[in-house]
Amino acid sequence: MVRGLEHLSYRERPRELGLFSLEKRRLQGDLIAAFQYLKGAYKEAREGLFMRVCSDRTRGNGSKLKEGRFTLDMKKKFFTLRVVRHWNRLPREAADATSLAGFKARLDGPLSNLV
Repeated sequence: MVRGLEHLSYRERPRELGLFSLEKRRLQGDLIAAFQYLKGAYKEAREGLFMRVCSDRTRGNGSKLKEGRFTLDMKKKFFTLRVVRHWNRLPREAADATSLAGFKARLDGPLSNLV
């Protein structure tokens, strides 16, 4: 606990410290993991977690992902489905970054507008 913030509610504390909420921090971690997977950092995971959209008519970033369809509600909370919608909204300069450090630097701006 940071001294002087005891009287604030949970939602006001991160704002006062200049941090994202827990939901945005979870999404940030998910997007970083998706970036690493798409750039080939996880070589042992050979099976495709994500399906890329094969179309020349994509707007925004050039590496759009296809969202899967599931009949069960519980599968909507899976990592692959949580990330796809937000990944497709990222601007081109963030999704096409060449390094993880560059991606993290370009992610903070769009992340404040995503959730």
